[in-house]
Amino acid sequence: MTIVNDVRKFIDSIDLSRLTRKKEKQYKIVFFGAGAIGGSVAAWLAPHHEHLYVLDREPIVGAMRRNGITTYRGDKPDIKEHTAVKVIDDLAEAPDADVVVIAVKNYSLDAVAKLVRDKLGDRPIILAMQNGVANQEILPQYFTKVVYCVVSYNAWMDEPVVIGYQKKGPLVIGTMFNEMMDEMADLAAIFNQGVETVITDRYHDAAHCKLVINLTNSLTTLIGHKYRPLSDEGLFQKILTNLTYEGMTIIKAAGYRESRLGGMPSWATFKMAVTLPPAMTKPLFDKNVKKMVLSSMAQDILQRGAGQSELEDINGYLLSLADRHGIKAPYNRAVYYIARREFDKPKFEPMDIKDLWAEMSEWL
Repeated sequence: MTIVNDVRKFIDSIDLSRLTRKKEKQYKIVFFGAGAIGGSVAAWLAPHHEHLYVLDREPIVGAMRRNGITTYRGDKPDIKEHTAVKVIDDLAEAPDADVVVIAVKNYSLDAVAKLVRDKLGDRPIILAMQNGVANQEILPQYFTKVVYCVVSYNAWMDEPVVIGYQKKGPLVIGTMFNEMMDEMADLAAIFNQGVETVITDRYHDAAHCKLVINLTNSLTTLIGHKYRPLSDEGLFQKILTNLTYEGMTIIKAAGYRESRLGGMPSWATFKMAVTLPPAMTKPLFDKNVKKMVLSSMAQDILQRGAGQSELEDINGYLLSLADRHGIKAPYNRAVYYIARREFDKPKFEPMDIKDLWAEMSEWL
């Protein structure tokens, strides 16, 4: 009986969740989309995770087959890392995928989600990498196991799967109701091998705070930031700081709390930027502007001439929140309507910031 009791005690002492988690770390992961974000995360993770596959279309697929994925940090453009990845042409090649990382924009998300559901059913965990919160409405229509990811770094694509990035992460993952904690722990353990990944129990706060930062994308696209020189840096500071301050005011009125993401300016900084004399805040403003890279919206509009952008999912959504909570947000309203008009033109041409300000002044 003593031996039997000792065996029972040993069995009881085993942390079964750890054993399960060890097994789950063999997840087969498919990245659907190898753009700037999906491609960079896949490249960072691939050397550490054997069962990782990447799916996209031409010319990205051909480039990945020939050269893998090339990544480099923006401040060290001559130091490039080349990572071989396993490429698939169809989800039918990975019918037993445990995780599908959907790394496409919200305007493509419904079609992609339907395709994944048709091919794989509702079995895999979906890891959603989109700006904004539209994915919260789209993905639950197709899947019951969805983990959302707030991407807290900027990246851009020079050419198919040649990707520059500002810094390596972090990724902030969470769920709608803080469910799937074990699955998120597994995912964090896997992804942390290649890029800092943290779990949040305040996903909604994190997603909305990231939206405030994303408000700058429409402005920098409108004026061709990184494409043409600024004619008036003071106006740029005035418009940008008011955009983000209004954005903070909107989400605060809607009941969301501050969530610091990957070096994001604090709410106190947003307020200081519009209340103190510009000369006092200019050094800090200039420091943050230096961190700016070509935004995902600019890549869509300026580089690829895409007819679609994230304007509605970012600016349009926040303005709907403003209307719901009685916030006027004149800077955001002006930028949104001007951007909507300009982005819809057959050939978009960036505006001089002085011309933009002259038109915005009619709204203020």
